[in-house]
Amino acid sequence: MPIYEYKCKTCGNNFEKLVIGSDIPSCPSCHSNDLNKLMSACGFISITPSGAAGAVQTKSSAGTSCSGCSATSCGTCGSK
Repeated sequence: MPIYEYKCKTCGNNFEKLVIGSDIPSCPSCHSNDLNKLMSACGFISITPSGAAGAVQTKSSAGTSCSGCSATSCGTCGSK
């Protein structure tokens, strides 16, 4: 059951919505179904060769920044 990010074409509201099966999402502000699905960055847990887990977060469309990344540059993980 994925959570998708949308932007309403009617009122401009950005929101996330859990989509189950063939449900058609609607804007929580104006209830329009005229939406653009946005490209989202994802966060994940990586396992190092030593077996330690570390959270790696990327920059999302909401504007949050990277944290917990051990890379020497953002070019390594693809964040901008």
